[in-house]
Amino acid sequence: MRVLTWLIAAVVVAPTFGVAQGNRGPAAPVQVRTTLLGGSVYGIDGQGGRMAALVGTEGILLVDAQSPAVTDGIVSALKAISPAPIKFLVNTHVHADHTGGNENFGKLGVTILGRPNLLEQLVHPVPATNGQIPPPSPAIALPIVLFDSPMTINLDGETVQLIPLPPSHTNGDTAVKFVKADVLMTGDVFRSEGFPTPAEANGGTIMGLLQSIEKFLEISGPNTKVVPGHGPVTDRAALVFHREVILTVRDRVRQAIREGKTLDQVHDAKLTADFEARVGGLPAFINVFVDALYKELKAQPR
Repeated sequence: MRVLTWLIAAVVVAPTFGVAQGNRGPAAPVQVRTTLLGGSVYGIDGQGGRMAALVGTEGILLVDAQSPAVTDGIVSALKAISPAPIKFLVNTHVHADHTGGNENFGKLGVTILGRPNLLEQLVHPVPATNGQIPPPSPAIALPIVLFDSPMTINLDGETVQLIPLPPSHTNGDTAVKFVKADVLMTGDVFRSEGFPTPAEANGGTIMGLLQSIEKFLEISGPNTKVVPGHGPVTDRAALVFHREVILTVRDRVRQAIREGKTLDQVHDAKLTADFEARVGGLPAFINVFVDALYKELKAQPR
């Protein structure tokens, strides 16, 4: 997997959490880094899933919002690049590491865009993996421009394509393609480290993930910078490998189901073993991936 490198500008900011509990002392500063990806598009790494910013004199468009703790740092980092105001924020999906800063940006007058299903889950959150239900988002944090069909934004000489996806990581996923810069933001539909992770509680599916990866391959070329929600920025070859992993393990799980194997037996067979070193990521993602495959394939007509 070829990882591309670019100019990195770093801004160190103190998080808004204040002093940590107990005797651990102050929380460590969070580093916000802006990375030139191409044209006037910058990647932003801070606290949460990776963001991007289209920066120009007409205004700044953000993809995702990260944690509220780093909003000030993100704003400062962008001001170091351009004095232009932040005008738009596109949410790729509902999870808090991508939407947590929505409220702060909304208070700055930023217009938020997203899918109707994303809005629904911000207003009526579903239980997290620990069983707890997050609080509803306030009105200022909600998208006010909703779309379920492809949308194009022309800003600062760049063509920005908002691409609604089938239920994949969630049921409200959006990819963002900066056409002239040749940069593709995938959200958590694609991670360059770790096995595919459909969030079942949020309507995600492995089969939808596969459809979305196929879509990414259609709209990317040999020079496209593929920017995942988590993991190193990479390229189209990484998408090809990701598709290979899904298809190969899918076929293995399907065969195991035909042989009458239980889910426990499928896990014991370690059907992902030959991919694990190259895929990397959290080991827990393996079970999420295999469990989802088994459940979806088991439900299909035979």
